Parts: sequence; structure tokens; C-alpha cells
Amino acid sequence: MTGSRVVALGHYQPSKVLTNEDLATMVDTNDEWIRSRVGIKTRHIAGPDEPVDELAYQAAGKALASAGLTPDDIDLVLVATSTAIDRSPNMAARVAAKLGMGSSPAVMDINVVCSGFTHALATADHAIRAGAATRALVIGADKMTEITDWSDRTTCVLTGDGAGAAVVEACDEPGIGPVLWGSVPSMGNAVRIEGSPPVFAQEGQSVYRWTTSQLPPLARKVCEKSGITPEDLAAVVLHQANLRIIEPLAAKIGAVNAVVARDVVDSGNTSAASIPMALSKLVERGEIPSGAPVLLFGFGGNLSYAGQVISCP
Repeated sequence: MTGSRVVALGHYQPSKVLTNEDLATMVDTNDEWIRSRVGIKTRHIAGPDEPVDELAYQAAGKALASAGLTPDDIDLVLVATSTAIDRSPNMAARVAAKLGMGSSPAVMDINVVCSGFTHALATADHAIRAGAATRALVIGADKMTEITDWSDRTTCVLTGDGAGAAVVEACDEPGIGPVLWGSVPSMGNAVRIEGSPPVFAQEGQSVYRWTTSQLPPLARKVCEKSGITPEDLAAVVLHQANLRIIEPLAAKIGAVNAVVARDVVDSGNTSAASIPMALSKLVERGEIPSGAPVLLFGFGGNLSYAGQVISCP
């Protein structure tokens, strides 16, 4: 085998929805203020009986069903999350147990916050290319509302909960392009989840300025590494941080023919879950042709980033 590809996707969101009008009863804000600044209308909120591993498990089960596979067909489980409260068992081990895996899978959590899924996808691709795995379950799952300061109107309007999953398997014709990943250590504190209990905070203007100025050339380099131009892209799925970031970025990248994921409007910022969840929804709605090139690009905490072009399953 010379590469790997994404063969199926799945996503899960809690049933409880928090609207902008609901938030207006909790902090000094309103629907117009939220929409004009971040473009979000609603977000999904997980209950006490829905920890991170439960969100991940639900999305994983849907991805496996879509692929027509059983849990024992998987030999590597990667969960990208930054909201796992316990250190051990990790989320990947808990998901494997919930799925009833009996095939001795490798289980690893990856904490790169908002760019976690694209880091995990690259890690799965590398493991398969190296012969260390043949089929992987790659999950992005976060319960951001559990680490939200609900008295801070600048951050509480952003966050939501959910999970997205992808089944990745070995193939002769690579369907996952080379990753471009890195970080800006001097801006590592721009997005934070710190303290005990941990709380999410960020320097919003610093992240906005870096993203809108530095990300477009990085995204174009991702396309170059995959041997395509931005005009060739059928879809662009960026980390769903803020609609006011996503829309200008897609234009600056030059993806003039691409469908642009805007799931942030209905889901809020779900950190590592945002890219696989948004991609899964686009595929489920039939908005991207099978085999078409899709740019995935995550950015955020650490200040880290990772992107690759994949073939749509």
C-alpha cells in the first residue's frame, strides 16, 4: 500500500440547543451583537450524562456503520480532544471499550485543541503508510461548554459541543495529501484552557489578525503540496471558529469554485470536532462529489495549525 484514504464519516451533536436569545437571558448580549461579530445563531449543549467519550463514541459508531465495518476491523483509534477531564483511561481507550473492540487496537489521544483533528488525520495517514496500522478510526470530540465561563460574553457566545469521526484505511491510490503543520510558539497563549477547574479564554483580536493574514498563504501551500490549485478545490472546511474569519479566508485562499463549510452558524465553535462534523454534514447532504478534492485546515490553540487535501469519500 502506498497511502490511505477517508472511506466514511459520521457526526453527533447533543439534542439540547442554546439560542442567542437564551444567551441574552444569561449575559449582557443579544442576537444582533452575536451574529454581527461571530455569525453564530445556535449551539448544541451536552448534558451531564454526555461526557467527551460518549460524544466520540456516537460519532464513531455512525462512521463505522457508514463504512459497513465492525469495531474489530479497526486497529488504531485516535481521539483529538482538549476537554478530557481524566488523564487515564484516555478517550480513545474509552471509545474502544464502548464500541466493544476486541482486536487490540492502539489507542491514543491527541491534544492540539482546534487543529486536533487534522493533526490526528495526518498521524493516522503516517501510521498506515509506515505499516503500523491498516485501518484507523479518527475522531474529533470536544465538550467546550464544560470549560466555558458563562459570565464572559466574549467567549460564552462561541462554544458548543459535538463530535465527528472518519474511518481511514490503506489504499494503493493516496486519498490524503501531505500535511502542512506547525505552530507559532510566541503566540501559544492566544488560546488557553487553563486552571483548576479549566476555563477557556482567548485573545480574540490576536487570533483574528494572525488567521486572516498568515493562514491564506499556508492554505495555498497545502494545495501546492497536493499538486492542485485552490481553484481545483470542491470544498473548503476550515476550523469553525467564527463566520467572520471563515468567509474572508476562503476568498483569500482563492477557492473560487468551492463549497465553503459554514457549520459554525448552527453549531458554534466545537474545537477539534468542528472540521470532521462540518465535513460529515456536507457529505451527508450530498454537497461534495465523491472523489473531489477537499481542503481541511485547522488552527487555534498553541497557536498551532495543520492542513491537508483529501479526496471526498
